[in-house]
Amino acid sequence: MGRLEGKVAVITGGASGIGAACVRLFAQEGARVVIADILDQKGECLAKEMGESATYFHTDVSLEPEVKAAVDLAAGRFGRIDCMFNNAGFARAHGGIEQISVEDWEGHMAVLLRGVFLGMKHAAPVMRRQGSGSIINTASVAGIQTGYGGHIYSAAKAAVIHLTRSVAMELGEVGVRVNCICPGGIATPIFARAFGLSPDAADQTVELVKAALVNNQPIRRTGLPEDIAAAALWLASDDSSFVNGHALVVDGGMTGGRMWSVAQAGFAQLAAAMGAMPGTAQRA
Repeated sequence: MGRLEGKVAVITGGASGIGAACVRLFAQEGARVVIADILDQKGECLAKEMGESATYFHTDVSLEPEVKAAVDLAAGRFGRIDCMFNNAGFARAHGGIEQISVEDWEGHMAVLLRGVFLGMKHAAPVMRRQGSGSIINTASVAGIQTGYGGHIYSAAKAAVIHLTRSVAMELGEVGVRVNCICPGGIATPIFARAFGLSPDAADQTVELVKAALVNNQPIRRTGLPEDIAAAALWLASDDSSFVNGHALVVDGGMTGGRMWSVAQAGFAQLAAAMGAMPGTAQRA
């Protein structure tokens, strides 16, 4: 029996990247999944691949009627929702604070923060009636530390983390757990769109991302969508039944601090520089 046998999940942004990896793993573990996305062709193909385990539903997470419709579809067709995974996102605005337009700010916040809010808002009544459920939100290491994303993306992800904790305090009292995942450097097509490349070049870009990020954390490989899917599976399953209001970092140690090898090299350089200073040896 799978770890999600008999459970029902709604996964936003489920047509590609992390979302698609989660759809495949959740279905493999016995769940019935509603794939909520705006990438219709990819979503339909993935649903067809999953057979009876998955249904695709066009959903723009920035629009409340569409989020509500996706939740209503899952609850109406399957009678319940056990996991609401608010995963949809993108990152396109870069540059300094003076270069950010109001349109970029509003557009990113509509998806990255409002989309999470709407998913929780509309899943909550269903789960409250059940007395159970797991809400998972995709945050980011950029919401924990600066330097891992643009200003808007970082601010939105920090807000997602705090909103997760706040809602967890409310819904935990009725048996509904709310947690978020903070991915590190994960090789997904989002990087293609983040840097202005055509989505058609996403697969090629993923390979470039793998090469670029391999040495950015103590675990010397790039993070994969399957790594986040495994974390989401744990949070969606009963294995994490006592976990609530938690921000689960999945980054290979990226945010842990300065890598040991880098630190040791720095210490060696410092020692060499100190040794070269006039009179250092005598004072020692």
